[in-house]
Amino acid sequence: MLFTILFGLIATLFLVPFGKKIKSKWSIILPFIPACLFAYYLGYIPKIAEGSTFFQQTNWVPSLNINFDFRLDGLSLLFCLLITGIGTGIFFYARTYLKGHPYFDRFFGYLLLFMSAMLGLVLSDNLLLLFVFWELTSISSFFLIGFNNEQEESRKSALTALTITGMGGFFLVAGLVLIGNIAGTYSISALVDQRETIIQHQLYPLILGFLFIGAFTKSAQFPFHFWLPGAMKAPTPVSAYLHSATMVKAGIYLLARFFPILGGTEMWSYPLMIVGGFTMLYAAIHSLFRIDLKSILAYTTISALGILVFLLGLGTKEAIIAASVFILVHALYKATLFLVTGIIDHETGTRDITVLSGLRKVLLPVGIAAGLAALSSAGVPLTFGFIGKDLVYESTLHAAPQLSLILTALALITNICLLAAGFMAGLKPFFGELPEQYSKLHLPYLSMWIPPLVLGVLSLLFGLFPGIVGDLLSYQTANAIFGKDTAMHLAIWHGFNTVLLLSAVTLIVGTILYIVNKPNESKVKFIEKWSAFSPQAIFTRYANDIFKFSSWYTNSFHNGYLRSYHLKIILFAEALLIYRLWLSGPILINFDNLSPLTIYEVAVVIILLGALLIVIITPSRLTSVVSMSVIGYCICLMFVFYSAPDLAMTQFTIDTLTTVLFVLVLYKLPSFLSLASPKQKIRDMFVALGFGTILSIIALKVIYEPVVKDTTNFYGENAYILAKGKNVVNVILADFRGIDTMFETVVLSIAAVGVYSLLKLRLKPSEKE
Repeated sequence: MLFTILFGLIATLFLVPFGKKIKSKWSIILPFIPACLFAYYLGYIPKIAEGSTFFQQTNWVPSLNINFDFRLDGLSLLFCLLITGIGTGIFFYARTYLKGHPYFDRFFGYLLLFMSAMLGLVLSDNLLLLFVFWELTSISSFFLIGFNNEQEESRKSALTALTITGMGGFFLVAGLVLIGNIAGTYSISALVDQRETIIQHQLYPLILGFLFIGAFTKSAQFPFHFWLPGAMKAPTPVSAYLHSATMVKAGIYLLARFFPILGGTEMWSYPLMIVGGFTMLYAAIHSLFRIDLKSILAYTTISALGILVFLLGLGTKEAIIAASVFILVHALYKATLFLVTGIIDHETGTRDITVLSGLRKVLLPVGIAAGLAALSSAGVPLTFGFIGKDLVYESTLHAAPQLSLILTALALITNICLLAAGFMAGLKPFFGELPEQYSKLHLPYLSMWIPPLVLGVLSLLFGLFPGIVGDLLSYQTANAIFGKDTAMHLAIWHGFNTVLLLSAVTLIVGTILYIVNKPNESKVKFIEKWSAFSPQAIFTRYANDIFKFSSWYTNSFHNGYLRSYHLKIILFAEALLIYRLWLSGPILINFDNLSPLTIYEVAVVIILLGALLIVIITPSRLTSVVSMSVIGYCICLMFVFYSAPDLAMTQFTIDTLTTVLFVLVLYKLPSFLSLASPKQKIRDMFVALGFGTILSIIALKVIYEPVVKDTTNFYGENAYILAKGKNVVNVILADFRGIDTMFETVVLSIAAVGVYSLLKLRLKPSEKE
């Protein structure tokens, strides 16, 4: 399993040196990367169908409980097949869709990185490893959503998506760390045995809150949903991949994976049912007012994700079965409709459904794919969507008696709206009269219309033979989520019952709604009138307030003057030290125990103070440098007086070298500029005196502190054994120097990246201005 993740990452790295070849000759290789991975995971279906689970464990950072621990069961296999299977179609499609694009190789690098991150996420069996891949999906999706970086809207959408999902990631890691600390393990498989310990812990509500925020932000649940419609600024292959089968389903995967660990309680069920139920209805109604194909699909995607959250909140056996099937149902028809939308936009130059019609006459295979997807989305019999919607109704009907009627009505209204929206996106552009300006359109390359046609046909085949996909895949998916045997078996016909009646009502009323509803620009403007009260507007105002505060903070504390930085750092250090001294209790110092002053100590202090006075009042840089060196040499003498000749020699060498360098560099510079007012000078004097006084008190207190020999004993016992050093001081210095060097390396690496970026920067004339 690890190699499948590394396979995509290594392929991404190869795109850097071979990018030009990929653009011209070798691009055909790219789709076979996910295809090979898809074939690999297909081979696991027979074993997983028998109930087997596969584990792989590789040490990474065992001291921090972070290891490459992977698990492949029914749930992770379903997602692996979606990621690689639909990914294969997307790669073929994008190869043609972006042909000739100057950043063709860069796009596929981002796409491969994202695919690997998603595989790592769904296969992870370690809490912290799961979070690492979770964040990697956010980062790689940021590059994909903002791929058209020359467009301001694309950049804004990418930042919005990264901000919302990044915020969710912050809360998620807090929840995961709490779970690991409470359970005493970071292994997700082992957490099932610690279920009762976690649920009965007082922090259980907090854990759920953190986990829900992480899942809701990633899966675009209200009020975090607005980033997903904005992400439609990305190229169509990105929208089809991220918003049908991968990124937005990551939050659903998270909830499904933790259902056996945290689910089954009222604190789990009610928030998910409320948020998921409101989201699915809100987004389904919104989709009816849209006229842009991508916008329609965005809101129907949000609604479908709401349905999945709602089902996982409901938590009954029927609901889990419905969720396990609907994940696949939605991925198939939504990926198809996104790819079809890309073809329409590619060929006609528009996605406005008010001007699109009759395209079946020139794009028949595309129309067939869209029709099959729309029928599956509507839940028409003999399609896979029919099975999925029936299962949703069955789950609401089997809910608690006091909730059953309300939940069924909610699901019914949502499905009616989704049916009408699906027909708007999948049927309307292809029926009716063909406008004259589209009469000369022709089919794009095979690699663009074959993938959506295959996905559309699969929606039909799985509907005709649901038992096959149910027994081989969905059954074990449901078992993995539910934590025990669900005894699931899918079939086309279950007789005349309430579920069938609800499906018929959905089809009839939804079709009528589609015919009656006439989307137009005025309806879009009507919705936009309420945008000031939308979550997006509220988050935007909040973000603007943060920006204003950040600007004030930056201008106040980071004004570009070094003296200002020094002053604030020293004041903060003084406040911190005073607070610590106050906590330590009264200061009791017996001056009788101090050694008497000697004449040479007093003489050195007088010289030091004189040199310090010269540094303060002199207008000459050279004089100040020489005076500073005198201060340094006086400190050297202090070290000699108190039996520290090694420190004295080090200080002497540094002072001498520093003085020479400063003289060489500064002697040609002009005199000091006296910018400080008398009040500022007085302020600085008190700050300096305060700092010196505090350090003196600390030095005196140290004398009376009890000596703790733990550190001394440790280095004395282990310096030679572990570090092979006979000089304990040298060992300590080497240890700390090693840590210091590590951080210096990081800083220099970051600086190198910045310098390289500046060297590669190519600004347009307008940007230079």
